[in-house]
This record gives sequence, structure tokens and C-alpha cells, in this order.
Amino acid sequence: MLNVFFVNAQTEFNKLDANGKKDGVWKGVYESKRPRYEGTFSHGKETGIFKFFDDTKKGDVIATRDFTANDGSSYTIFYDQNKNIVSEGKEIGKDREGEWKYYHKASKILMTSETYKKGKLHGLRTVYYPNNQVAEEMTYVNGLKEGNYKKIGQNGTIQEQSVFKNNEYEGDAVFYDSDGVVASKGKFVKGKKAGMWQFYTKGKLTKEVNMSDPKSAYKANSKPKNE
Repeated sequence: MLNVFFVNAQTEFNKLDANGKKDGVWKGVYESKRPRYEGTFSHGKETGIFKFFDDTKKGDVIATRDFTANDGSSYTIFYDQNKNIVSEGKEIGKDREGEWKYYHKASKILMTSETYKKGKLHGLRTVYYPNNQVAEEMTYVNGLKEGNYKKIGQNGTIQEQSVFKNNEYEGDAVFYDSDGVVASKGKFVKGKKAGMWQFYTKGKLTKEVNMSDPKSAYKANSKPKNE
């Protein structure tokens, strides 16, 4: 009787329906034979919540995928081994979609907020310091940086204001020192500094360099001089 029960129990998962599609509870394993995932299929379609485990004796849950929306999407949450949420967001298939959130280590404090479209960054990406203050803001289009970029120091001072096009610096850019005072400014063309750039020390203009002809350096209030 015990042997019969054991055989029946073994066949209660990893079944296929008449069309050869996964149906009912399925359990996957690592090469080590430890559990890798567990979830329920309905005629080939994931339903409910799937759990994914790490390859250790303890078998901590490292991710869950919630398919209860029943629209082909899942809400996915990744965990560290102390059950803290690392990141979370929506997936359609294997592609991220919409807002994804990432958290500072072992914390509920938001570290990064990103927006995806068909698996690619698309929209505003914001990075935060542990005190919830904004550290960076950048917009993406189809996975590429596009538009204004801003970087802010922990003391709240602006560190960089620039513009991107097709994932490269393009146009005016200003870089600041740790006190929020201009350190350098100029233009970029296709990711490279071009034209006249100005360099400052403690807010005072000290040098101008034609980045299109880097051998020519101009000290402030002086005539051009070849270096």
C-alpha cells in the first residue's frame, strides 16, 4: 500500500495534457537535484504564482512570478537570501514592461525607478540616494539615452547637466565641482567634445581649449598659445 501511494504521489506533478502541453503542478530541478521552481500550468499556460529557488540546501525563494492577471503578463519579484525585495515589476513573456523598481541593499528604500517597453528602457529612469533624494535623471527611447540628463550630489548640488542623442553626448554640457560651482562647460558632437571648452577653478575661468584642435590651449585673458 505504501509503495502504491508513493508511485501515485510521484505522478501528481509534471503532467502533460492530451495535446502534450504542461498541465497541473510542475516542478523543475537543478543538476544538483535540488528544487529550481514550482508552479501550476493550465494546458500550457502559467497560472497563479510560480516560485523559484536558489541552488542550496536551504532552497530560499529568490523570485516569484504572479500570473493571476491572466493576460499573458506576470508580476515578478526578486529577493535576496534574507527575503528582502531586490527588484520588482511587470513582465510579458521574458520582456520587462512598464515601471520596474530596484531597492537599496537590505532596505525598502527605492534605489532606481525605470520604465520599459518591450524589454527595452523607454521613458524616465531615476536613481535615488538612501535618503530618497534624486541622484540621477535620464530619459530613454528604445533602450538608448535621449534628451536631458541631470546628476546631483548627495549634498543636493548639481554635478552635471547635459544632453544625449542616440545614447551619446550631444550639444551643451556643464560639469560642476562638489560645491556645485561650474568646473567645465562646452559642446559635444556625436559623443566627443567639440569646439571651445571652458575650464574653471573655484568658479574662475582658468583655461579655454578648442577641443576640435586640442593642441591649442587658451589661458584666460591671454592670446592663443600652442602647447
